[in-house]
Amino acid sequence: MFSLIILAVIIAATFYAVGLYNHLVTVKHAVAKAWANIDVLLKQRHDELPKLVEVCKQYKQFEQETLQKVIAARAQVHEARQNQDIGALGQAEGALRAGLGSIFAIAEAYPELKANENYMQLQNRITSLENSIADRRELYNDSVNINNVQIEIFPASIIANIFNFEAKPLLEFSSEEKKDVDLKQLFS
Repeated sequence: MFSLIILAVIIAATFYAVGLYNHLVTVKHAVAKAWANIDVLLKQRHDELPKLVEVCKQYKQFEQETLQKVIAARAQVHEARQNQDIGALGQAEGALRAGLGSIFAIAEAYPELKANENYMQLQNRITSLENSIADRRELYNDSVNINNVQIEIFPASIIANIFNFEAKPLLEFSSEEKKDVDLKQLFS
């Protein structure tokens, strides 16, 4: 009888450990899926930005320095995305979003640009992508938080350590990205 109880405890512990492992795998893949969703949107925006810059360049007086900042930030986002460097992506995103805010604000001073159908379509498309990226960033950070909590709580932490489950970094943006565009500075 005692042998059956020990055997039942071992079987129950094995099933519990397998269940924990499978749960950790599911959580890890949720993080990867959330990142893939962000990556798709970043790629779409990456493809749209040159079109916006090109439309703006058609207006010779349009601030070339602002366009150059957007182009440089776009390259940094692309590089961070390719390397899956979440920290660098956060900084590059900050610069890019600030640059886009500047372009949209400066465009207010160019009525003929604002009336350009291509510009308006691109602005709406990029704004939509920015909103989707923000939504996906929230989903990614939620997935990362769940992953990081799950690998730290006991007894899942034992399984996580045995099978080398790792904490993932949150996708955080710089303070530059979080502040509003200074419209007064743009038009002075």
